[in-house]
Amino acid sequence: MDTISPLEQALHAARALVLADLKAIGVADADVVSLVEDAITSRRWWVEQWPEGVAYVSGLVAQDVKDGLLERYGRWPLCMVCGPGSGSEGPHALDIEPELGEDPHWVCAEAGVVVARLGALGTVAGG
Repeated sequence: MDTISPLEQALHAARALVLADLKAIGVADADVVSLVEDAITSRRWWVEQWPEGVAYVSGLVAQDVKDGLLERYGRWPLCMVCGPGSGSEGPHALDIEPELGEDPHWVCAEAGVVVARLGALGTVAGG
């Protein structure tokens, strides 16, 4: 039986976590899933160049998808802690932290709180 490399395990885990959050917020349509696949492809190359970065893949894929969604559709994921109309700028997106580290999680920078671990937005969003 072939074993799956640590890189492929990390990429599969990243895909599953990001897709779980996309589904929880109701935006996991085909175009968005394509963004996830593009991010996976890009990060596969990145980790092949820097193998020590394998532990950071999930957060980086989430950030890549977040950036891709901002360019195409708008902010994602919207903060469900502050609610609509809160803050001076209206609805705002959650951030993924740490930017380059293990155990990525979604945070509301405005409220200064951790909202959910990556892959667990459904527990907060009611999904």
